[in-house]
Amino acid sequence: MNDKINHVISEIEKTAAEAKDAFGEFSREQLNSQPVDGGWSVGQCLDHIIKTNELFRPEFEKLVSGARKNSFWESVSPFSGMAGRFLIKAVSEDSKKAKAPSKKVVPPSDIEPDIVERFASHLDAVKGQVAACSSVDLKKTVITSPFLAVFTYTLDDALTVLVEHTKRHIRQAKRVVAADGFPAAADHEQAHSA
Repeated sequence: MNDKINHVISEIEKTAAEAKDAFGEFSREQLNSQPVDGGWSVGQCLDHIIKTNELFRPEFEKLVSGARKNSFWESVSPFSGMAGRFLIKAVSEDSKKAKAPSKKVVPPSDIEPDIVERFASHLDAVKGQVAACSSVDLKKTVITSPFLAVFTYTLDDALTVLVEHTKRHIRQAKRVVAADGFPAAADHEQAHSA
């Protein structure tokens, strides 16, 4: 396997473990607690990552099967390098709030309590898809954004975006937990015993 694929797989594994450690014991109330500024809950952050990654699954399946070829636009687009760098920068910076690019990836307001397990299982599947791309030329394979058809970027950049986007929302979820007013586990247990 090449170094990039190994790095991406390692980062995915670390992020899955980090999410389990940080949120794995949370109650439904904690997973759905939204910050006072109106941002997403922990559960919504995890659900958004799953939904976003799922939009790229068809590309991975084609790559793995060997049936995937660059379209004419993907082969000639002068924007691929620039678009990739733009996306990487956008998802790496926490200081800038960004709207979800499509309603398809906006999470519902009430997330089921199995979200952490589903998230870890999802990342395990993504890890397998990434590993299966080890023989693909990451720099020459260009994909089109599922959100904007003129937006193209290399598979190499797409994998970096996948990792950085996931980390961004894990950091966001951790800020939710650290914010004033986040329900403590003890409060949840006391409510059940009362």
